[in-house]
Amino acid sequence: MNTGRARTALAAATALGLAAALSACTAAATDIGARDDTVTIAVPSWVGAEANAAVAKHVLEKELGARAKLIQMDEPVAWDALSSGKVDAILEDWGGVAEKEKLYVEEKKTVVRGGDLGVTGHIGWFVPKYFADEHPDVTHWKNLDKYADELKTTESNGKGQLLEGSPSYTTHDEALIKNLDLNLKTVYAGSEAAQITQIKKYVEDKEPFLTYWWTPQWLNAEVDMVEVELPKYTEGCDADPAKVACAYPDTPLQKYLNADFAKKGGEAAEFLKRFRWSTEQQNQVAKWIAGDGMSSEAAAAKWAKENRSTWEKWLPEN
Repeated sequence: MNTGRARTALAAATALGLAAALSACTAAATDIGARDDTVTIAVPSWVGAEANAAVAKHVLEKELGARAKLIQMDEPVAWDALSSGKVDAILEDWGGVAEKEKLYVEEKKTVVRGGDLGVTGHIGWFVPKYFADEHPDVTHWKNLDKYADELKTTESNGKGQLLEGSPSYTTHDEALIKNLDLNLKTVYAGSEAAQITQIKKYVEDKEPFLTYWWTPQWLNAEVDMVEVELPKYTEGCDADPAKVACAYPDTPLQKYLNADFAKKGGEAAEFLKRFRWSTEQQNQVAKWIAGDGMSSEAAAAKWAKENRSTWEKWLPEN
């Protein structure tokens, strides 16, 4: 998922059951159909976003008696659908399509901010701790070329591989490699799930790797990775995507609502505005889904049963 994802990353594993777990499969905005009284939530293609949406759907339906539908969508399509009213909410935005945010929030005013999710996202380049322990200087970008031979793969054309997730994620990595003059090549696994599968294989074999990665992410509790220091982020250093030569910023993740839904959506809209949880809570549900193989519905129900004191605060006040 900001400049990732800032999000808006093998084939059989890529979905990790998303299509089955969500109540609708990936669809273009034009195929969603007309809005009705169902609360429709767009779900970007990473498991943290799936965790948000699954818990929101569970509480909406079980506690507020609403109907909710989840639709997996890449960020650019989701923003268009949000503006048109074909979806009502995005619960985890990383600022990856800033031009659409400006167009729909500031200019057309068809989308409104729904508040902080409560989770701060961070994107960067990471290596496994066992590799950093053996070569401490690899954790600074200026030294990455020294290890290009160890990082190269059959897909990286003789250069060091920078493992990426989904091609739909908005990243600065191509620009960073070019502008920092690094002997690296981005190689896309195809999805977050496929990237995780590849990382686990590298760790099992104790092989070195360099990957685009982020927090929060449930895998961080299982795989110890160390961030590579990139040139310090300063305000505006990523303003021109072609000239980026700095690190990714920390990003408080945001919710957005269709403006009409925000006004007329009643208790459901108020609930989504109040929805706010911690990195640890999101990671727990995400791990149950992606790590333990639970369905998103079962994971959401389990979390809700064990965390009543948290979600009760999200309910509209009578």
